[in-house]
Amino acid sequence: MHGEELSGYAYGMWPVVIFNILLFLFFAIGFIRPKKRFEWRSMGAFFGFIVALFTEMYGFPLTIYFLSTWMGKSYPVLDPFSHPSGHLVLVFLGLAHSHLAMSVLHLISNGIIFFGFYLMYKGWMLIHGAKGDKLVTEGVYSYLRHPQYSGLFLVTIGFLIQWPSLTTLVMWPILIFAYYRLASREERDIARQFRQEFLEYKKRVPAFIPRFKKRVSR
Repeated sequence: MHGEELSGYAYGMWPVVIFNILLFLFFAIGFIRPKKRFEWRSMGAFFGFIVALFTEMYGFPLTIYFLSTWMGKSYPVLDPFSHPSGHLVLVFLGLAHSHLAMSVLHLISNGIIFFGFYLMYKGWMLIHGAKGDKLVTEGVYSYLRHPQYSGLFLVTIGFLIQWPSLTTLVMWPILIFAYYRLASREERDIARQFRQEFLEYKKRVPAFIPRFKKRVSR
């Protein structure tokens, strides 16, 4: 019965697309607070990713159209345009209509997304409360030099696990590269301001991925 309730064309919900795009952009912009032109350019890469994601999730399923046309009768499900069949990870594992598998997938992906926003929030709180003449190295900044960008990466990874598509898979490395360049540019500015203090901090703390070993106290 549940399979019948969830079958049928589950797209064309453009108000839902717009709402989700605005919601996630609101949080991302609020926590990262881009100000300069090159910061907004990097945010544009995230904007493109989010637009592509929710357009395919609720609007027009380009990837599913492409795959179902290309694979024909060998496509793993009979109702490719139902909502459960949009979870391509589960489709190709043969678990598209497994409620347990879908629950686990959402638990994992939503957990990653939530933790990503948590990192962005913690980073924003420390930066927002810092004095301009002080290098922030405590809290999450004692594990990562760019926790807000790492959080943004986790958010997008969570969405890729939950709802992968050809467009988001193409845009994800572009987004990563954009924020890598932004982080490098910011570090050059910070190095000019804090000089030796920042160089020592940079040696101790990785940029985006924490070292899974015991940290040495300063």
